[in-house]
Amino acid sequence: MTTSTEIEVAPLTGAQKAAVLLVQVGQENAAKVLSHMRPAEIEELTAEILRLRSVSPEIAGVVLEEFHSMIASPLRGGAGGMDFAQALLEGALGADGAAEVLGRVAESQVVQPFQFLHQADPQQILTFLTGEHPQTIALVVAHLRPDQSSMILGGLSPEMQADIAYRIATMEATSTEYVRLIEDVVQRRTSTVLQAKQNTAVGGVAPLVEIINRADRGTERSILEGLSAKDSALSDEIRALMFVFEDITTLDDRAIQLVLRGVETADLATALKGVKDSVRDKILRNVSERARENLLDEIDMLGPVRMSAVEESQQKVVQVIRQLEESGQIVLTRGGDDDFVA
Repeated sequence: MTTSTEIEVAPLTGAQKAAVLLVQVGQENAAKVLSHMRPAEIEELTAEILRLRSVSPEIAGVVLEEFHSMIASPLRGGAGGMDFAQALLEGALGADGAAEVLGRVAESQVVQPFQFLHQADPQQILTFLTGEHPQTIALVVAHLRPDQSSMILGGLSPEMQADIAYRIATMEATSTEYVRLIEDVVQRRTSTVLQAKQNTAVGGVAPLVEIINRADRGTERSILEGLSAKDSALSDEIRALMFVFEDITTLDDRAIQLVLRGVETADLATALKGVKDSVRDKILRNVSERARENLLDEIDMLGPVRMSAVEESQQKVVQVIRQLEESGQIVLTRGGDDDFVA
């Protein structure tokens, strides 16, 4: 894709083609199309429309032909850009909705610090970070994807895990100069071209919770125990925002049943090995009599199971729970949450 004033005749992505098509059909019709889309799709198309500026007849013809559109009038160029995008969104979402989407799109266009590492192997990043100052490690890890960060933390010693976790949780807004300094060091060490960025705020309890939630149970336990020894109040705050397998007892019966539909019996049987009676009873009360017998038989047939295998299966169950929460199908009760009243 090009950001010049006119798109070149070249292969386009699906989002680019959709943006070209919307420009061609006009604001009123395009607004009707956007009104049936999800917010994420609207934002993606808006970003492409903002980049268009103008569309040549050649490009319009290729796109419209691909979409099997019947055009009665001769092909014509269309103008994209901010004015078109704003008018289009206002027609679909109203003035306030348009402003909100444009604001989010504008933020998404800013290159994030260390974004070049987002596709890197976590093990390679860990190798690079070995021997660096803990504050430097915390800054880099806090800017990575949560799945990368959790794997990197898992490769550190328990003492270092707790130290880095503490630094991330207590990290305040970081100056542009410091971020750029660290980026420059990484640039020289990795021979990667870095992108500049405006001031950014990174770190805090929320991103640390997201990182820990994606880590394996061993890393999770090590971090929480280390944080508890370093700052018990901070550890309690983080635990209150997390959901671990044993917290399944806090779910109501309807939520439990929804969760169990998304979990394989083999994983559930392994996850229940060695758990407290309250956890096992909660599960068994929410399955049919036949399913309960099958589940108990499978647990008995497993015999001794490695703790790592149990924790892996428990993590799968927790992932199902988090997915159901994100989709709004269940509500998780965490520390500090208000109780429901009739």
